[in-house]
Amino acid sequence: MSDIQIGVGKRGSRAWAFDDVAIVPSRRTRDPQDVDTTWSIDAFSFKLPVMTAPMDSVVSPATAIQIGKLGGLGVLDLEGLWTRYEDPEAQLREIASLPDDKVVARLREIYSAPIQSSLIRDRLAEIRAAGVTVAGALTPQSTAEFSETVIKAGVDLFVIRGTTVSAEHVSKQQTPLNLKDFIYRLDVPVIVGGAATYKSALHLMRTGAAGVLVGFGGGAASTTRKVLGIHAPMASAVADVAGARRDYMDESGGRYVHVIADGGLGTSGDVVKAIAMGADAVMLGSVLAQATEAPGLGYHWGQEAWHEELPRGIRAKVGQQHSLEEILLGPASDAEGTVNLIGALRRAMATTGYSDLKEFQRADVVVAPYQPR
Repeated sequence: MSDIQIGVGKRGSRAWAFDDVAIVPSRRTRDPQDVDTTWSIDAFSFKLPVMTAPMDSVVSPATAIQIGKLGGLGVLDLEGLWTRYEDPEAQLREIASLPDDKVVARLREIYSAPIQSSLIRDRLAEIRAAGVTVAGALTPQSTAEFSETVIKAGVDLFVIRGTTVSAEHVSKQQTPLNLKDFIYRLDVPVIVGGAATYKSALHLMRTGAAGVLVGFGGGAASTTRKVLGIHAPMASAVADVAGARRDYMDESGGRYVHVIADGGLGTSGDVVKAIAMGADAVMLGSVLAQATEAPGLGYHWGQEAWHEELPRGIRAKVGQQHSLEEILLGPASDAEGTVNLIGALRRAMATTGYSDLKEFQRADVVVAPYQPR
């Protein structure tokens, strides 16, 4: 990123969002049917390079199973309503019906119910019984307390996800999670994040993580930039972390860490550009919250929305117009880029002549700031 002068006493790097970049066609084209969108991490292979964001408005055990059968990876929030209540349908309906001025206070009350280890076990067992890959997510704060339960329940992929996750958390109040030691002791691949810079991602890769989530405060339901003043334009963030992956491969003698874009992915074009900037897969939230099967009933929110001291998220109204299958695999019924995401990815790869995701990461791009019509 180019360094520019903001004022006499401060310089900053110029960064780019997905809207600011575009992919350049090459000399070759292909048939979309000849394009391979398979993504593999550790021993697990998926037809679609898609993970669900572990958010109650997006993922229930039922939708995690459905995503798995469609070819993606459903990630259940193990600190959400599904591990606090035997049947959270009433809570989900209430959240969807709350007036805007009551949302934060009531969310805090609803999420104050304790997490139950038995429900973690039962929810993961339900997903496993369906024959799909099992993935669950915890925040760094809860990982030490519940990780043993998660592992005993038979999770295949373990996700440690926060607004930002570092390999060097410093605290005078509690003993921080030692990521390197924790990951070393586990028998399952760990995906960790978010990270948004080259240096932070490189440190996370050195912990032994199988994948790094890229993003910070860029989701549709996040107000982190407004509240904390922190934001990471995603095109630059993904490219920086992909650069860290390349250098870590040299450093480690060839160990490949997967880069997963997590945030700022509102359209199929964003998904396409995330892969072209170097991501191996994408983690989708708001676009999947619009599915008719989504448990949020047309609304979308994350853990930051009910933070007890400083909420940094909202309950966003996203509506429900299409099925999960239509959103991911089509056919599209409009030209807005929110339906048939994988069809768009295939078409973009074919139009630019690339046959698989690894090749497409080498696509030429230009900086072309978007001008709304």
